[in-house]
Amino acid sequence: MGLSTHVLDTMHGTPAAGMQVALYSTEGGTATLIKQLVLNQDGRNPDGLLIDNHNLKRGTYRLVFEVAGYFKTRGLALPEPNFLGQVSLDFGIAEPAQHYHVPLLVSPWSYSTYRGS
Repeated sequence: MGLSTHVLDTMHGTPAAGMQVALYSTEGGTATLIKQLVLNQDGRNPDGLLIDNHNLKRGTYRLVFEVAGYFKTRGLALPEPNFLGQVSLDFGIAEPAQHYHVPLLVSPWSYSTYRGS
């Protein structure tokens, strides 16, 4: 099952191809980098799952999405400082045998997420 993500650019109505993303495990105030990646043309991890079902552990995690950098590469002139520079999503994995999908719908001024399927 594992952990996955998908990012949609709601301003342009497209997947957020080229967005940089980092995945961390968290414990207390400490975050440990697990993986960094650049989203593919579909707005997904080019390698598939972020963590496969054999390596997904119960605990807390953080996904950090480089929102301002992505929109700047799309040619959008953003005010400084950016309203959304990064979007950090902290979430918990209670049942590692289940699939956890963390989608992000994002524009330069807003975002939404949920536990997807």
